[in-house]
Amino acid sequence: MTVRELTEKREREFLSEYAVFSDSSKGRAVLEQPCDIRTVFQRDRDRIIHSKAFRRLKHKTQVFIAPLGDHYRTRLTHTLEVSQIARTIARALSLNEDLTEAISLGHDLGHTPFGHMGERVLDMICNGGFKHNEQSLRVVDVLESGRGLNLTYEVRDGIAHHTGGIPPETLEGRIVALADKIAYINHDIDDSIRGGILSEEDIPSEFSSVLGNRHSVRIDTMIKATIKASGDDIRMEPEVFKAMMGLRQFMFDNVYLNRDLEIASEETKARNVIEGLFSKFIENIDLIPAEARETSHTEDKTVIVRDYIAGMSDPFAVARYEELFVPRFWVK
Repeated sequence: MTVRELTEKREREFLSEYAVFSDSSKGRAVLEQPCDIRTVFQRDRDRIIHSKAFRRLKHKTQVFIAPLGDHYRTRLTHTLEVSQIARTIARALSLNEDLTEAISLGHDLGHTPFGHMGERVLDMICNGGFKHNEQSLRVVDVLESGRGLNLTYEVRDGIAHHTGGIPPETLEGRIVALADKIAYINHDIDDSIRGGILSEEDIPSEFSSVLGNRHSVRIDTMIKATIKASGDDIRMEPEVFKAMMGLRQFMFDNVYLNRDLEIASEETKARNVIEGLFSKFIENIDLIPAEARETSHTEDKTVIVRDYIAGMSDPFAVARYEELFVPRFWVK
């Protein structure tokens, strides 16, 4: 018996009846020889971790654009926090932790530079709009390495439906969708306090009385409420869920969409970068490197430009903007 087969046997013995078993995956678009060591979901996790798109997340904005402090979250650290929360819940519910981890690590691969502002801009200017979950699926199916990663159906489903109106088919995917909210609500509060935008005392007592008044306590409350309420589906205890969603709305009103904050002016600058790049590349598609054009596998200029810009890190987007729009000084 191989190491992989032993792992699959243990899954059958110890995981919940509601779990997705690695040896019953719906498989990949292109058939592959099984690995002797890793299950299909472990291989998916490793492919995502070793991808270029995953590495670029370290320089993509979470909420605060181009923060100078070392302790603000980036899209990469957000992804790792989602993975930690999701794996904790999956393990407690005896669900497939490897599948949960793979979905978590891949769920934001298609996110734009400059956070949700970047997504909103591309959504406005691209024909057919733009959704980061759909782009994340495109990254793993097509763009990465010019041929995609050939991931399993279950991981692809979890990535595509971690946000939006259609829930993932698997409980593991639904855990990630909830863990995403738990992570960003809490770490965005933490970053907002660090940035002097909020204080702990600003959080309404109707939420803190239920969830707690510290970062770690709130996460602990939400995780435990999920574990207690879940069974054949992923749920959170109603009182805690209501408080969490109320806290989420509080963050939208006071941070994410608050035009009075200093970060709003930085978002305007970032919007100008994305709009400027988009118009410039549409005007002259050859400004996009040939390799990047080829990975899109299409002649549609809008799709090629969308893929290229969405894949950029914040500093790379700024550097390309400066290259194309800012005059260079020279001395003879």
